[in-house]
Amino acid sequence: MNTSFFCSTKRLGLVLASCGTLLSCKTVLPTYLNQAPVAVGKKAPLTEAEKQGWRYADLVRDSLPGLSAHQAWAQAEKLGNPSEVVVGVLDSGIDLKHPALASVLWINTDEIPDNGVDDDQNGYVDDVHGYNFLGGAYNERVEVTRIAALGLGDEALIARAKAEIDKERPKAIQDKERYSSILSAVQEADQAFKTASGKTTYTEQDLDNFGADQIMLVPKIQLLQQMISFVGSVDAALTELTGAVKYFGDKADYQLNPDFDGRVVVGDDPYNFEDRGYGDGNPQHQAPDESHGTHVASIVAGVENDLAPGVRGMATNAKIMSLRAVPNGDEYDKDIALGIRYAVDNGARIVNMSFGKSYSPRAEWVYDAIRYAASKNVLLIHAAGNEGVDLDDPKNPNFPNDQVENGPEIADNLLRVGALAPSFGPEMVAEFSNVGKINVDVFAPGDEIYAAMPEGQYAFQGGTSMAAPAVAGVAALVWSYYPELTAAQLKKILMYSGTSVSQNVTHPAREEAVSFGSLSRTGKIVNAAQALALAELVAQKKFNLNRYEKKYVAKR
Repeated sequence: MNTSFFCSTKRLGLVLASCGTLLSCKTVLPTYLNQAPVAVGKKAPLTEAEKQGWRYADLVRDSLPGLSAHQAWAQAEKLGNPSEVVVGVLDSGIDLKHPALASVLWINTDEIPDNGVDDDQNGYVDDVHGYNFLGGAYNERVEVTRIAALGLGDEALIARAKAEIDKERPKAIQDKERYSSILSAVQEADQAFKTASGKTTYTEQDLDNFGADQIMLVPKIQLLQQMISFVGSVDAALTELTGAVKYFGDKADYQLNPDFDGRVVVGDDPYNFEDRGYGDGNPQHQAPDESHGTHVASIVAGVENDLAPGVRGMATNAKIMSLRAVPNGDEYDKDIALGIRYAVDNGARIVNMSFGKSYSPRAEWVYDAIRYAASKNVLLIHAAGNEGVDLDDPKNPNFPNDQVENGPEIADNLLRVGALAPSFGPEMVAEFSNVGKINVDVFAPGDEIYAAMPEGQYAFQGGTSMAAPAVAGVAALVWSYYPELTAAQLKKILMYSGTSVSQNVTHPAREEAVSFGSLSRTGKIVNAAQALALAELVAQKKFNLNRYEKKYVAKR
């Protein structure tokens, strides 16, 4: 509903490897594969420019756990002409007209726009930039609500789902009412002070200096002062309160409401995989607050423009295929499975999946789609989720995944990404990020990420939803220069070329200090420059990923 590098051979710190072990004779083993760099966190507050671009930072040079993007882009310029890589963004709708995205959209050249005909006979009408599996729907129930309302699954599952709804919906209704009341009080106080003071804008000092004889205004001034102390300004408080009202309102009115059915406008049976032909060829966002897909897509391959100088996506030669399949609620397994298959069949090499849920009654449809993508050499990048839990604990299921009950992976083409915050030190792992030594592969920048929003806007958003497209962008960058790599090879390159960190961090679930390396399979931060360097060694057959994995990774 969710990413730092050494450019030159000298900086890579290459050392000779012995014959007959990891590599062939006369080749080299990059020291970053097994050594952690020395870095010290930034002491001063970040400037606005640093906040907007921290995901591009280099850990050693900038003391921020970024992707080493600038080093990677400089390195890529020396590699010749890149090939085009299509990235499917399986998400909410995208603002297809946004200046950051309009020029990087995938175009189905075999389809004539808006003629109501399936010109290329791929089963989808007017799919020029992708496909809309949601039709006119946007608000939707979460899966546990659908299980309770529709009686999906066995009696035990249905009973558990009903109990969860009976517990959570009254809390959502109460929170909606509470935040609505606070919002109204702050709005009233704000307007009262503006009227009394004659000011259209004001500061904390203005509140402090206002006449003490205005006894009727004292409670309102105190409320405004309290809001400033909480979030820095009254405007920020109003924004946050408005967001809270909407968040809990959506939960109460739609997501946890058994009587609401957002799918009815689509017209299909979402639990019948053979009921196809629904949706339409317009994956454009359909509501002002349907912003998730736009933000995600621009992190992958957004173009720098005058609206946000210096802000761009990671991939320099990618095209975005828009696949509208994630509503304001839980996605349907059918839409995700068909969305993956659409991307694979229509030329995407990477599919970004910044979504997830705790229940998946038709998970086998998605598993089959993951295997299908693997058979066609397509890489899937999935956000680890934002519940702040350990996914290795069976009590914390998160779908889609690529294994069952912490067992072996069903395919070798899915990479799961946790989120980092703009800080090197104990708070480096975003407090909301899910973790897991088995279920999370790598980490990347995901909190306070500045990227495009609908209607030509830009804003900060946070989530593993932002970390995944950062990695998808790195994958597209690498693949554009080394197209001969397989999806399985690229997955391992992204995992093992990352930056190792010898640092204790706060565990999001337990709020205790643990080693960063214990929170994922690799203990690494994705590093674009190092990924390019390792890709070159693999492409030249100077490095054997499988041997490295068997010799070193198994020891972790």
